[in-house]
Amino acid sequence: MLIVMDSTASPEMVKRVCDEIERLGLTAHSMPGAQRTAIGVTGNKARLDSNRILTMEGVGDIIHVTKPYKLVSREFFPENSVIDVDGVKVGGREFVIMAGPCSVESLEQTMIIAEHVAKAGCKILRGGAFKPRTSPYSFQGLGEDGLKILAQARDKFGLKIVTEAVDTDTIGLVAQYTDIVQIGARNMQNYSLLRKAGRVGKPILLKRGMSATLEEFLMAAEYIMAEGNRDVILCERGVRTFADHTRNTLDLSAIPFVKRMSHLPIISDPSHGTGKKDKVIPLSRASVAVGADGLQIEVHHKPEEALSDGAQAITPDGLMQLMKEVRALATVMDRDVP
Repeated sequence: MLIVMDSTASPEMVKRVCDEIERLGLTAHSMPGAQRTAIGVTGNKARLDSNRILTMEGVGDIIHVTKPYKLVSREFFPENSVIDVDGVKVGGREFVIMAGPCSVESLEQTMIIAEHVAKAGCKILRGGAFKPRTSPYSFQGLGEDGLKILAQARDKFGLKIVTEAVDTDTIGLVAQYTDIVQIGARNMQNYSLLRKAGRVGKPILLKRGMSATLEEFLMAAEYIMAEGNRDVILCERGVRTFADHTRNTLDLSAIPFVKRMSHLPIISDPSHGTGKKDKVIPLSRASVAVGADGLQIEVHHKPEEALSDGAQAITPDGLMQLMKEVRALATVMDRDVP
């Protein structure tokens, strides 16, 4: 249920409504908007009798949310959410590019790539310190040493960092070092990890599972938001289909669907979405055109020597070309790129 307050409702009126909801054994989620405040209600197992709340001072309307996901739904919050990552805003007018290596391999490698990322105008450095790999014999990441390297790159180049947490044991450690905690495709329905992500106090980048429907994707985000964390960024990173010309099939149709059904920002990952470096720039252009709020791109200065996913990593020169083309398209879409 969504309670829409009058535009003239005072903070005291909002608090009284929230207190009444809590008295009923439910959870109130106050969501201030540009024009008025809305209060989301979760925890009710059946349709709630709203007559008592409708008579309270300052209440304008009550909307019964029909979607299985509540906090994520645009019915709950009709305005676009803008996630503020320490000054970098995802979901607003700016089109945000997160770029960097698949894996943090060494201090030297990360610093070289981070310098190119910063020069290209990207605001966020991506890089894996913990790597969930298909084979147990593949490079698994540097762990906390990798997180320390990312933190050094942030300090030197003024970049925010995003890196993945792969389990409940290490998510707290990841949150200590990073600006955005990523939950990868393999963990999209790891509900224990999602709940913990909702309590770490950092923005969460949630990637769509490889075989997940869009409703399952949005319900995974609901797990995070239900724990009190509203700073969720969604990421379309490709799904498995019968096609074999790319690693995955980047589902660009998911982006306008999510924008219609949810207020959360959504970015695109054409690197994992294709697995082919020559497809990354074309699919980046397409992502801008369908309304994505940003991109996550894999970049490596020596992709042939990369310890993971070198086939889908573009070079620094490729990143500069990508930024040039994305800037041109972003203008058409009324978006800004640094």
